[in-house]
Amino acid sequence: MNNYLSFQIHGGADDAGGVAETVASLLAFIEGLSTQGPGEIFTSIMPGVSGMENIHPLLVHFPIAFLTAFFALDMVGTLAKKAQWRSVAGWFLYFGTVAAGFTVIAGFIAANTVEHGQNVHAIMERHEHFGVSVLSLATLLSVWRLKSGGLIEAGANTLFLILSALLCLLLSLGADLGGLMVYKYGVAVKAVPVPEGGYSHDHMDAHDHADMDEHTDMHDPSGMNADIDAPEHEHTGIHDPHDGGHDHTH
Repeated sequence: MNNYLSFQIHGGADDAGGVAETVASLLAFIEGLSTQGPGEIFTSIMPGVSGMENIHPLLVHFPIAFLTAFFALDMVGTLAKKAQWRSVAGWFLYFGTVAAGFTVIAGFIAANTVEHGQNVHAIMERHEHFGVSVLSLATLLSVWRLKSGGLIEAGANTLFLILSALLCLLLSLGADLGGLMVYKYGVAVKAVPVPEGGYSHDHMDAHDHADMDEHTDMHDPSGMNADIDAPEHEHTGIHDPHDGGHDHTH
């Protein structure tokens, strides 16, 4: 463990001098922005968004977050009989439905503009069907909730929760296909080849190896494991069934 305060990620492997250097880098970044135009400033601050061919991958996170939170909070609120929790869950549903609408629109635009092969087209079609299904069901649940004054009671609420669970299932299946297209087939991805000798997050430095050796010695005080790498045919005086029955003990 480091004995000084520093901002660290990846278990400390990227430590670059602690707080002072981090603050200096931030100030240098801000100073650099003052010399750039509006378009360059946006690219510097949001390089990921500016590099996208479409905003569908950016928008898709919002319906996933809102609708999942809606179902979880509505279920817990129903079981705990907390009307206020269920009221908050309703707002998550409304926000999620709006977000799903924008996401589906962006998805249709992306499907017509992003290059993809025949092996991906069928997956993309199913992904679109799941997206439209999520939007349709979320809209239905939102209208039902609004017409009921924000809360649904008794047996009707049981059906409402079942449909909400179905909504989350469709959401998960659609998201899975989206991830498949990106991470396996690289749709809309401009991958940069990793150069030889690329960076590797290897946290086992010399100090870690020393600690490991010390830890091993503590659990093996007799040193029995030290002979693991000993030559196979060392003359130990023990009878070897493969040496023709001769005893090499002198």
